[in-house]
Amino acid sequence: MTDVHICEIISNVKLTNVVHSITVSCAGAAREAKAGQFFGIRCGDGRILRRPISICRVSGEMLEFVFEVKGEGTKWLSDRRPGQELDALGPLGKGFDIPDGRFIVVGGGIGTPPLLFAAMAAKGPVAAILGFRSAGKVLLMKEFEEACEEVILTTDDGSRGEHGTVAAPLEGLLKKGGYEAVAACGPRPMLSSVAAICAQYEVPCQASLEERMGCGVGACAVCACATELDGVEHMSRVCRDGPVFDAKEVVW
Repeated sequence: MTDVHICEIISNVKLTNVVHSITVSCAGAAREAKAGQFFGIRCGDGRILRRPISICRVSGEMLEFVFEVKGEGTKWLSDRRPGQELDALGPLGKGFDIPDGRFIVVGGGIGTPPLLFAAMAAKGPVAAILGFRSAGKVLLMKEFEEACEEVILTTDDGSRGEHGTVAAPLEGLLKKGGYEAVAACGPRPMLSSVAAICAQYEVPCQASLEERMGCGVGACAVCACATELDGVEHMSRVCRDGPVFDAKEVVW
């Protein structure tokens, strides 16, 4: 059920020079949230548009949001302190369909956090492949290692983990077989590559698209993207019809 929740901030932790983790207490929001969904957070009284922030994980009455500071709204959010409150609309959007069996999550950069929630919600063993530009951009490794049976880290410059992108490790796991599905979130070129590899090995892939949003509830169409169903191309709204899509339906 989508609703406005007033949540108390429990902690605000700086993970990198531009990425923060905010944990809030809100029993109703935590109970309703599903992996892959997001909340529209009001970032100050003078800003009309809410900022869409994905759910990183849920624990009891606690929700954790991990976000990158990009503008005035997220800067305002990064300055909040424990004891203050957040006005959060949600949960919003369509989340991941978690399979019963073995599962792979593939994250790129700031698209990595919502996959932690997906890994924690999985019913079977999970392998995580996490890609970042460099060692200084790596997020949530300890948390993924606790949630998954295997974690593969890649960096574009080779400064930590395997040198390269997530593509080679993903293909390596799919060659071994035994995985029922793949869930991915990250930059669009990465998602396109992951979708193509999954199609090659005939493994279902769910892609969480990262698009700029206005209203967050499907009214403004700022986040429209091209999708195809039964051979007919049409425009879908990422905030309402996604952010998670069957990768086969996305026009890459």
